[in-house]
Amino acid sequence: METVLIVIHLLIVLALAIVVLLQRSEGGGLGIGGGGGAGPGGLMTGRGQANALTRATTVLGAAFFTTSLILAVVASRSSAPRSIIDGVAPTSVPGAPSAPTSGGVLDQLNQLQRGAPATPAVPSAPAEPAPPRSN
Repeated sequence: METVLIVIHLLIVLALAIVVLLQRSEGGGLGIGGGGGAGPGGLMTGRGQANALTRATTVLGAAFFTTSLILAVVASRSSAPRSIIDGVAPTSVPGAPSAPTSGGVLDQLNQLQRGAPATPAVPSAPAEPAPPRSN
């Protein structure tokens, strides 16, 4: 269902961008479709075009707002709330070591540290260099 909503949302976004770009700007620089009037035979002329594009923009804007809210609600319900406090295991005795609750990175590092030697390995002294050869 979430995928269908995302596809519908993207189609609304595309349509909204097209409708906004089709509208005539205040200066007339970005208007698509020619000058002031297209003549008496034009399908959408003057005021009719402006009213239709304004209504389309309003409807698409409301649809965009609605689908955005629906997607936010769906996303919040699909993911379970997570808290840092929920991941901590309570200890019964203060100061007592607790058993690891998950196989996270820190647990793996603790296991590696327990298996490693207590002192770091000391590098051996370098061997004495061979005497130089004479030609």
